Amino acid sequence: MMDLAAILVEHGLSDAESSAKAPMLARCSDALGTCAQDPDAADILIFAPGRIEVLGKHTDYAGGRSLLCAMERGFVFAARPRDDSRVRAMSVASGEMRELSLRDVHEAAPGDWSAYVSTVATRIARDFSAVQRGADIAFESDLPGASGMSSSSALVIGVFLALDAVNQLSANAGYRGVITSPEVLGNYLGAVENGRPFGALAGDRGVGTLGGSQDQTAILCCRAGMLSQYAFCPVRAEREIVFPSDRAFVVAYSGVAAPKTASALLRYNEASLAVERILAVWNESEQRTDGSLGDAVASAPDAAARIRARVATHTGSDFSAARLVARLDQFVAETFDIIPATADAFARHDLAAVGTLVDRSQRGAETLLGNQVPETIALARSARALGADAASAFGAGFGGSVWALVAADDAERFAAAWRRSYALEFPTADAGAEFIVTRPGPAAMRIR
Repeated sequence: MMDLAAILVEHGLSDAESSAKAPMLARCSDALGTCAQDPDAADILIFAPGRIEVLGKHTDYAGGRSLLCAMERGFVFAARPRDDSRVRAMSVASGEMRELSLRDVHEAAPGDWSAYVSTVATRIARDFSAVQRGADIAFESDLPGASGMSSSSALVIGVFLALDAVNQLSANAGYRGVITSPEVLGNYLGAVENGRPFGALAGDRGVGTLGGSQDQTAILCCRAGMLSQYAFCPVRAEREIVFPSDRAFVVAYSGVAAPKTASALLRYNEASLAVERILAVWNESEQRTDGSLGDAVASAPDAAARIRARVATHTGSDFSAARLVARLDQFVAETFDIIPATADAFARHDLAAVGTLVDRSQRGAETLLGNQVPETIALARSARALGADAASAFGAGFGGSVWALVAADDAERFAAAWRRSYALEFPTADAGAEFIVTRPGPAAMRIR
């Protein structure tokens, strides 16, 4: 276990988190030893982190930008190749096992984790003929589920990396002709998760919201100790900023789950569908073919004002004009003003400016985007009242988590005080809450 911990430290994970991951990996290997088709095969070991959306609330699928980092919490996987096209996956924590085929659709029960395994396995087998071989996979996670920290995308990416390894997919010429960089892979796996087409590759059943590829990009591309600014549609790296050495994130999972079940998807997807309507109104009225709302806003200095004027008179039955104006205003402010200015403030270590800008982003989520719940609103406000440099909810919304930027040497005390404050106001939700101290961690990796 010490060797594994040392490898993780070399990749940028902290000593404490590396030491915590090593026994998780050992448990995954032990689980495979009891159920794998080939008990003597060497284990493929993988780490896939969660992510923090520092800023970028519902911006990626609209062609906007985000400020991101990977977390030090995530999923670990052990995998062994099979000599057939079956995928057998085991959750070490629950002992549950699911078996499926690379070729056949697996009908999972609503909310079952096997839907994510099946979605990525069948899609990549369909898209790339080099994927012929199945795998035995065991996984364990120290991320709270349905928390907004991208546990579902981390699971998808870990399964992809396992199947990539057993099929040597990354060395295949056909694959490399399509997936030319980690950013492109993030874009592709975003399409896998939401079911959309990717270039010439047709869409298929998805398992997530009508989102973009922010989560996958962060998990695959962010670097330890760094904040990364990305633009989307297509994915492109814009800048990296060194995270302040004297600061840490405390991430509070509110205890209000944000599951991607059928009823919840309607709420999540409303923000995405509103963007589609805004873009359609603009393109139709201006006889344009802008591919994303970000492209439309960037098309001319006055484009944002002109788009706003167009949607302010919208009379369709799907969205009110007021809703479309609010959605547009939130997107434009977050993408073109708040995120670039916040990255600049981080770069010059102006944490007061970071706090002011992040407060503005949080207000936009509450009043314009409309995806917050009382618990996440209270967590952001109480973090600031307790002295955090900045605090914001993140993820799809309607539950989930809030990050707070605090002094690293005070993070544990702050986390305890923040939790006490939350428990007093929301004792029921606090029963399922979790408070995590982390710094920006490394991207997903094959450890061995």
